[in-house]
Amino acid sequence: MDRYLSPPPTSCVAVCVWIPLFALRCEEARRSELASQPSALLAPDASRRVVWQVSPLARQAGVRPGMTVSQAIGLCPALRLCEPDPVHYDERFALLLAALARVSPVVEPAELGLAYVGTDGLEGLYGGPEQIVEAIKRGMRNAERGTFDPASSSSSAFRVPRSAFRVGWGKGKFVAWVAATRAKPGGALIVPPGEEGKFLAAQPVAVLPLDPDAHRRLRQLGLRTLGQLAALPEEAIVSQFGRAGRRWWRLAAGATAEPVVGRVLPEPISVSLTFFTPVADREMLVLALERLIERALRHPRRTGWRVQAVRARAELERAASWLAEATLKDPSADRDHIAAPLKTRLAQAPPAGAVERLVVEFTAFAPGTAELQLFARDAGAAARAGQRRALRSAVQEITLRLKRPMLHHVIEVQPWSRLPERRYALIDYEP
Repeated sequence: MDRYLSPPPTSCVAVCVWIPLFALRCEEARRSELASQPSALLAPDASRRVVWQVSPLARQAGVRPGMTVSQAIGLCPALRLCEPDPVHYDERFALLLAALARVSPVVEPAELGLAYVGTDGLEGLYGGPEQIVEAIKRGMRNAERGTFDPASSSSSAFRVPRSAFRVGWGKGKFVAWVAATRAKPGGALIVPPGEEGKFLAAQPVAVLPLDPDAHRRLRQLGLRTLGQLAALPEEAIVSQFGRAGRRWWRLAAGATAEPVVGRVLPEPISVSLTFFTPVADREMLVLALERLIERALRHPRRTGWRVQAVRARAELERAASWLAEATLKDPSADRDHIAAPLKTRLAQAPPAGAVERLVVEFTAFAPGTAELQLFARDAGAAARAGQRRALRSAVQEITLRLKRPMLHHVIEVQPWSRLPERRYALIDYEP
């Protein structure tokens, strides 16, 4: 695990590979009849049955993500509903990432069906941007046929229609992402160097990483395009939206290019439990999770490292599956701390059927001597350290928005003085 101590590879020039409706595409690859019928995929992590991804035919009938099953069927009686299989989607996405890694050593997965490829230094191997994009598309076609790995069988091929891919090339991940959203299905859009500002100016503000409230506020201010946002003074946006506003303004103006950060491939620690009879009792599943985490923590490879990312997956009856992942804000080697987010997910979105096999994986680690928790003698000390970090972040945000310190310490200067003004003084507060 020494490679965790070295910085991951980065690249300033990015290619964005995007497959819209990735999970639904995976289902269509397994069930060809879905491509010609209105279909929808149920959400895997919702406490109630709601629609997650919707095919174009179903969308034409009025079905939208977030609708309940009764609402969706009321609008489209012929709708085909699919139970989610998140483990299968995760495996298909891993095949895609493996294919991209054969083109470039710098690959950053963003979300299911979306990944960035760093292209710095690939010119000597492939040529210009067009040739690099073509090499990436060729790698994805190999992934479709399962030919990027000689040992792979046809059953492991990543069968997604070529028209499903969209590719964008540009300086920084944001430009590449916007280019991919504007590319035609199965095609690519290249933003030449130096033309990032011109390209972004006409794009809607919705391409920014905004929450609904921020999007509404920008529209109330009359800002519809990135060009209109970039035309305003940067400090005016910062005063309204703080640190997030500074990032939006710089992205809109093309003043920053967030690099692609390659993955440091972990060596997962995996433990599993197969039940003699399928289990649906939640308390028993919680107990099994705790026991599996204890077994994984005792693994020799885990010694000296704390867990940063954990994943639990379950194989259900009728070939369905359940998946829960969590990245710990404070890496830990404590069983209860690691199990807490998995228990929450199990309570909020339990498996849709009885569990036949349960697997727990530690997928990322942090050195055991890097955090304040190592020196905390109890949980209270660790909690106080976290509160100080949160307070320090809040103070920085206030100073950034108001452009001057507004929080102060009161200290005694001359306690014997008769004048209150001389007894105390104010100094800038620095947590």
